[in-house]
Amino acid sequence: MKQDDLITMSHGSGGSQSHELVEKLFLRYLGQPSAVLEDATELSLARGKVVFTTDAFVVKPLCFPGGDIGRLAVCGTVNDLAMRGAQPAALSAAFILEEGLPLDLLERVVISMAAAAREAGVRIVTGDTKVVEHGSGDGVFITTSGVGVVAEGISISAANARAGDAILLSGTIGDHGLTIMTQREGLQFESPLQSDCAPLNSLVADLLSAAPGTRVLRDPTRGGLATALNEIAQSSKLGIEIDEILVPVTPAVKATSEILGLDPCYVANEGKLIAFVPPHQAEAALAALRVHPLGTLAAQIGYATQEHPGRVALRTVLGTRRVLGMLVGEHLPRIC
Repeated sequence: MKQDDLITMSHGSGGSQSHELVEKLFLRYLGQPSAVLEDATELSLARGKVVFTTDAFVVKPLCFPGGDIGRLAVCGTVNDLAMRGAQPAALSAAFILEEGLPLDLLERVVISMAAAAREAGVRIVTGDTKVVEHGSGDGVFITTSGVGVVAEGISISAANARAGDAILLSGTIGDHGLTIMTQREGLQFESPLQSDCAPLNSLVADLLSAAPGTRVLRDPTRGGLATALNEIAQSSKLGIEIDEILVPVTPAVKATSEILGLDPCYVANEGKLIAFVPPHQAEAALAALRVHPLGTLAAQIGYATQEHPGRVALRTVLGTRRVLGMLVGEHLPRIC
């Protein structure tokens, strides 16, 4: 591969090659027609509460079935906003590039980011690029921040859960984490795995329209379903009861988990949500999720209770009950 086809330290120097990279790659795919190269951007936001979030993405491998680090960065940040009931207004993106990164791979990532942003209906309005020496990074790291607006009357927080709330899950669990692990280790199975990486803001909008009393939203990323439920139980000081047989898992994830000795409840997801809704709105909420392309396999998996506050109890397929604790240690490294 020619030197001109690779990221070099000169791309991070602030000189002509830096400007060429910004103009021919980043602005080409991520820029707006009226984009100007200032150090900050102006935003006009709708009335309502403003929500702000930031995240960093370090996945390995950079590209995987169902996505890549670029799509992951956009979806992860959009979903963090959506889990507070916000519709995203704008994102920023900062790239840490390793010397020697192929430019065509970087272009693929940036094109994917642009596509994910269009899918989510959000603009990437500002960013930054730095280059580190070969061996000091791992191809590319991306940090994204996002701002969104919450409509009047919507209040979403893990502390808002109430005893009796129905707990809904928008689809199957474990798809993203096991896809990353099998790709990293070069494992091949008869049933292919694919990441569920997707922006959830339109799904949340449909859910809130059908069930405006929704109290809690959470996307079960690192640590999976079990860790997310434990965080909610601790924040709300309530107990949680879920039924293992009601938790949707694909046959491929189930089989792979059994082979590898993993519990899908602790495996990361990047396109699923947990919702706590008042019991009288549960049916409408579930119906709204199921008609959306990202929620066709949605299910009610349990309920909140005043019993055993701060803990999650799982009824197993055998009918026994056990405590489903928070993830301890490193389950699957470098997944998002």
